[in-house]
Amino acid sequence: MEGPLITGISVAAVALGGRYLIQAWQSFKARPIVPRVRRFYEGGFEQVMTKREAALILGIRERDVIEKIKEAHRRVMVANHPDSGGSHYLASKINEAKDVLTGRTKGGGGSAF
Repeated sequence: MEGPLITGISVAAVALGGRYLIQAWQSFKARPIVPRVRRFYEGGFEQVMTKREAALILGIRERDVIEKIKEAHRRVMVANHPDSGGSHYLASKINEAKDVLTGRTKGGGGSAF
């Protein structure tokens, strides 16, 4: 007598669990896709570039080693190079950021623009 009762309760539990999983999956698929990428430095350059601003432009720490600075410079420059549709102004700021972090700042102080 207990066999059919336990079977019926088990079937009902599986059906309710399955319904819950289907609803959860549909709500998961329906949510908007939000890209979870790292936030980049959002514009507004200072008159004379500081080490903090240079590090934000290249996406590294102020006191990183030269190899990491060069790699970050290459990565950012590839994405913004004027020959591949990037801006000359941004390319000059990226180069200036590399110069500030490596200690090779120019006497003029600031970019050419």
